Amino acid sequence: MAVSDEQIAFVHDLFEGVGPLTTRKMFGGLGIYADGVIFALVMSEGQLRLKGAGDMVKAFDAEGWDRWTYTRKGGAASSMPYWTMPEHLLDDPEDASAWARRALAAL
Repeated sequence: MAVSDEQIAFVHDLFEGVGPLTTRKMFGGLGIYADGVIFALVMSEGQLRLKGAGDMVKAFDAEGWDRWTYTRKGGAASSMPYWTMPEHLLDDPEDASAWARRALAAL
């Protein structure tokens, strides 16, 4: 499923408090950037994920956010540095932007 114009507009509204954003369609999903730094993804299935580094890894894990994991060919498990945003944040641009600013600061 390709990312729609409505999903792109939603991302801009949700992260309005982060500042000017740019987006780039990639692999059926969407990369979300602030000042040229990717900090979030919309997956082709529609999940919105924030990038985690440094202290944010512990913060996301402490909040119970799900980390993006997948199984490689041959059966080995692997994970990416992105966590799925909880549903309640998708209705709260102020809190979603606050989490995004924290994630950006840790990158």
